[in-house]
Amino acid sequence: MGWVNLDIESLPGVDVVLDAARELPFHDVEAVYAEHFLEHLRIDAALAFLVRAQRALRPGAWLRLSTPNLDWVVRMQYDRKASGEEKAIRGLQLNRAFHGWGHQFLWNREALELVLAATGFEGLRFCRYGESALEIFSGIERHETYQDAPGEPHVLIVEARKGEVPSELLQRVRDFVRDEYLAHLEPMPRAMIDVEEME
Repeated sequence: MGWVNLDIESLPGVDVVLDAARELPFHDVEAVYAEHFLEHLRIDAALAFLVRAQRALRPGAWLRLSTPNLDWVVRMQYDRKASGEEKAIRGLQLNRAFHGWGHQFLWNREALELVLAATGFEGLRFCRYGESALEIFSGIERHETYQDAPGEPHVLIVEARKGEVPSELLQRVRDFVRDEYLAHLEPMPRAMIDVEEME
């Protein structure tokens, strides 16, 4: 059948208009790909999307995500040795990465590994732009690129295979997100997107 392109807006090339953080009405799909999408979701919505994506995949099928690398942003945008105006400009650039372009939450490798494990993915492998051991994902990226730092890619690209959802780990991650992150936002979010809503 080929790819089905989803978006929250009706844009050219979009096959289905929906909010993938709130619904993903597919079952037994071969693959899910989300390019520069996860950073546009509040972290609880990202968790909800990953749970829905895991449920939509057929057993043993794969997810591929690409998202800006938080560690690259900090390394490239903030020089602690800078002074005066340059340091002020670097601070603005760093904040732009966090809040510009509709960004809600930036991810590092370790955070992605944790939430993918908590939402039922296994066999994680981080890839280079356009590269994959799976033909379906090979050469799939379309987003513009920036220069990688030595040993630090500007974008994290990860593939993960559908496994079982470890409900205890998922609950611990959700509790931590609620208590240590969402509780400190102004204004306080009305409600966390709840995994139980997805049943």
